[in-house]
Amino acid sequence: MKKYIFICLLMFSCKNVSNSDRTVEAEGYVIKDTDFVISRTDYINKLEGFWLAQCIANMTGLVTEMDKIGNIGEIKTGQFYTRDDWGKPDLPSIFNSKPSNLSPTIDFVFEQDGVWPADDDTDIEYMYQELLFVNKTSLLTGEQIRDGWIKHIRSEEENFLWVSNQRAFDLMKQDIIPPETSNPDINPDYDMIDAQLTTEIFGLFAPSRPDMAIKMAKLPIQTTARYNAQWISEFYVSMHSLASSIDKEKTIKENLMWMADQSRKILPEDSYSAKMYDYVKSEYLTGMEWESIRDNIYQRYQVEGKDGYDLTSRNIYCNGCFAAGINFAASLVSLFCGEGDLIETIKIGSLAGWDSDNPTATWGGLLGFMIGKDGVEKIFNRTFLDKYNIHRTRQNFRREIDDFSNMAEKGIVIIDRVILEELKGGVDLKNNLWYIPIINK
Repeated sequence: MKKYIFICLLMFSCKNVSNSDRTVEAEGYVIKDTDFVISRTDYINKLEGFWLAQCIANMTGLVTEMDKIGNIGEIKTGQFYTRDDWGKPDLPSIFNSKPSNLSPTIDFVFEQDGVWPADDDTDIEYMYQELLFVNKTSLLTGEQIRDGWIKHIRSEEENFLWVSNQRAFDLMKQDIIPPETSNPDINPDYDMIDAQLTTEIFGLFAPSRPDMAIKMAKLPIQTTARYNAQWISEFYVSMHSLASSIDKEKTIKENLMWMADQSRKILPEDSYSAKMYDYVKSEYLTGMEWESIRDNIYQRYQVEGKDGYDLTSRNIYCNGCFAAGINFAASLVSLFCGEGDLIETIKIGSLAGWDSDNPTATWGGLLGFMIGKDGVEKIFNRTFLDKYNIHRTRQNFRREIDDFSNMAEKGIVIIDRVILEELKGGVDLKNNLWYIPIINK
């Protein structure tokens, strides 16, 4: 006997969701035995956990951002940090003569004056969620991305953009539309880290369907990235999508390894990103300490330029300390060696070097999603405030101070639309369930 449910978009209360945002014409959906079933209620807690843990990891990683990048060229930062440096005084970064103003010591950083401050690791994702929500679409156009950037990013004063993001923004102001904004002929920063820290959330908008997540993320990724930088970003998007289809009988560590190996298939075999993944994983499997793996990565890629990684030879600023590649390798150190432990992963990511807030925020958000807001608070043994100041770094949103619960509810609206319109699945509002068709692998 076939089972039917009636499907429609979000009906429960959401602070910034009007009636026109919530409803579409209902229609019948035939539930299939092969459908992947996910609780919408649980997913709200997971999305709140994503935003919360990403902010914790982001702010903590900012303390050590660019403190340690190696000793090549004009900028020499001395020996890399080790686990023994946790809790000790922070050292100046390559940008400043003084330690971080967030914390005098290398330690966790939480809310600032009761509010989580937006930063470039979270605010572009916030913006993309808003653009999907306002435009009532699952697939953004280049024009929608350009218009959103122009509206929400400050033009003249401090705008918290770096390398390829800034290049793309400058091109948008010249009426150049994504994906042309990452064209290597006009954006020489196309292989920097930018897309990695701005697009992971698309994986959460297509639960258990990385194919759809990558389709949604392709143009936002190609707004700033091509080649290895694009593939690495797709790797992260895939991992976030697969986090919804884990084996609940297995440990977080086991599931992370499965998610990573599945996402590794996205990386072209002849790419340096694929070879980096294989190298870091092989080092991890030997049981080596994370500091030694990190040091070997530095030697192999920034000193010797192995596996086609040539950033140092280009003689660019800080030997590509913002590059997609070296930060991808560093992120894999904290992913593998953190072994699913949120606190340990954030510590390793913060101490590993280079652009330390970015990989740390990525894994913090992923693990926060996997364990939910309740799980994050249990691990830290405290209750966190959920206010988020998007206008610290961006502008022209409906709320200057948002909160994680409202942000999560908007995410649910977007996912409902993706499941209904793109995946042709079902949304059961009575039981608060999603039915997601799984493609044959």
